[in-house]
Amino acid sequence: MKKSTYNIDIQAGRAHVFQTMLQRETYRLWTAAFHPASDFEGGWNKGDKIYFLGPSEDGKRQGMIAEIAEHIPDAFISIRHYGMLDGEEEITTGEKIEQWAGAIENYTFEEKNGNTTLTVDVDTADEYIAYFDDTWPRALQKLKELCEN
Repeated sequence: MKKSTYNIDIQAGRAHVFQTMLQRETYRLWTAAFHPASDFEGGWNKGDKIYFLGPSEDGKRQGMIAEIAEHIPDAFISIRHYGMLDGEEEITTGEKIEQWAGAIENYTFEEKNGNTTLTVDVDTADEYIAYFDDTWPRALQKLKELCEN
């Protein structure tokens, strides 16, 4: 796995950026860059289990299973991925899982003069680096638009 870093400057306070990123209604909008029907189920508090969902073409419920490893309100959130959801089945072992289990996504919010720099550090399997290098900037641009409007 490779650690990739993406960041964006947003003309809004970090509390607003943090809340816009995590609120379900706006979460669905900025993460549509990854999957048009992107959603989540679960909580954002430290220790919470959370599903990151994007239904299959036939409408089957699927996605990633993660734990919120850290949550410092308006400043930092860390997500540790550990499984996949296939319908109602949670898959946490096996070859597909082992290649990325334990992958971390860290979001750091730094405010200066009312503007926020959001830095995203993600562990990425080699086969997905090009995809994320294209998709993360588009998703963050959408988050910026949501925060600034």
